[in-house]
Amino acid sequence: MPQIEVLDEKTIDRIAAGEVVERPSSVVKELVENAVDAKATAITIEIKDGGISFIRITDNGQGIPKEEVQKAFLRHATSKLKKIEDLLTISSLGFRGEALSSIAAVAQVEVITKTASELTGTKYRIEGSKEIGQEEIGAPEGTTFLVRNLFYNTPARHKFLKSAQTEASYISTLVERLALSHPDISFQLIVNNQPKLHTNGNTKLKDIIYHIFGRDIAAGVLPVRAQCDLFSIDGYIGKPIIARGNRNFEIYFINGRYIKSTLLTKCIEDAYKPYLMKHQYPFTVCICRWTANGWM
Repeated sequence: MPQIEVLDEKTIDRIAAGEVVERPSSVVKELVENAVDAKATAITIEIKDGGISFIRITDNGQGIPKEEVQKAFLRHATSKLKKIEDLLTISSLGFRGEALSSIAAVAQVEVITKTASELTGTKYRIEGSKEIGQEEIGAPEGTTFLVRNLFYNTPARHKFLKSAQTEASYISTLVERLALSHPDISFQLIVNNQPKLHTNGNTKLKDIIYHIFGRDIAAGVLPVRAQCDLFSIDGYIGKPIIARGNRNFEIYFINGRYIKSTLLTKCIEDAYKPYLMKHQYPFTVCICRWTANGWM
């Protein structure tokens, strides 16, 4: 019978990283959600080679205090909850404290950050969970993450990534959904030095629909708004003329998170049945938010 061994920390970190970081879009998701939680009003995402060789996320959020930068990369280190009871009222997009440690375990990471109260910023580098160095640096308020050579030390995971073009399309879809769910934040996406998306953060969801889906779609939508004691719903539904041949344009969010729900899908599609041909599906962007009296 094989002897039972306790894994070393290096191996544990890489295995844990695989549960959080599946591909470049996972990195973008975690870092952008952190930027949203940091109250950023402008977020720029820049990628090269589908995010495999280079990802840069820049925000104008609250930043990380210099004395806490190293701690932020420890597993289960988080600023979003203090005790188990906080899980019942959590409202941030992330809270587990695994994102930064997982990314740093399988990539070469550099962070430049500055809070409003600090005179200078902090530059911190970590590669494969190994700290490289920390220094003071001139920087604007906010945080910039540079992630290079994803899975450079786990070639088995790198092998199963798709082409750079496919990985870039996953990131593009992710950023579009983040922009739709947060119309009060300006998002910019740059792919291989070419701008792909830029929203202005003016809170107008229809403007974002125009930027992402084009003029014809934006011209064919109708506003939806409803509210009760537990939740509110805002968004747009499409006229039958802009129906599509798949469900990719049925988009739903709850408290800023993109979701898939067979119940919601069936409700919407049943309501559209008298107006659509067979195998046609409606365009919908619906944002649900729980109120103070609702479940969080």
